[in-house]
Amino acid sequence: MIHELSGDILLSQAKAVAHGVAPNDHFGSGLALALRERWPAMVKDFRHYCRESHPKEGELWAWAGADGKRIVSLFTQSAAPHEGARPGKASTEHVNHALRALRHTVIEEGFSSLALPRLATGVGGLDWEDVKPLIQHHLGDLAIPVYVYSHYQPGMAATEPGV
Repeated sequence: MIHELSGDILLSQAKAVAHGVAPNDHFGSGLALALRERWPAMVKDFRHYCRESHPKEGELWAWAGADGKRIVSLFTQSAAPHEGARPGKASTEHVNHALRALRHTVIEEGFSSLALPRLATGVGGLDWEDVKPLIQHHLGDLAIPVYVYSHYQPGMAATEPGV
């Protein structure tokens, strides 16, 4: 079941947090930057993964933190055209494929709860009205609580039903 919340996703009690990035992303702004600051080892592992695996848009990469939290990077944006350039914008096609992959990972790995932001609407540049139905389609019938942090309130923990 999907629950829309206001608060700080970094304070979520969900067992997994998903967010949108580009292949070879630098984690330089928004939620990605906050994740980089909190878990610098994750970004190091992410960069290694990208160098070795050459991920494509619409795929995902999942990382397990020392605290048991899973961070799932969804490749919703196009890769930067060259080193030092900014990543491209997100597309609903990439979001759709990434959410399909996320659903598969949630089921396969047995996540007990999941939190995500208004995916691909910040740096990604998509309209929430285009992304929200995709989230509902792919994650709405999961048997776990899915928390969509639709309004960011720094430092404020949301009340997450079912955790």
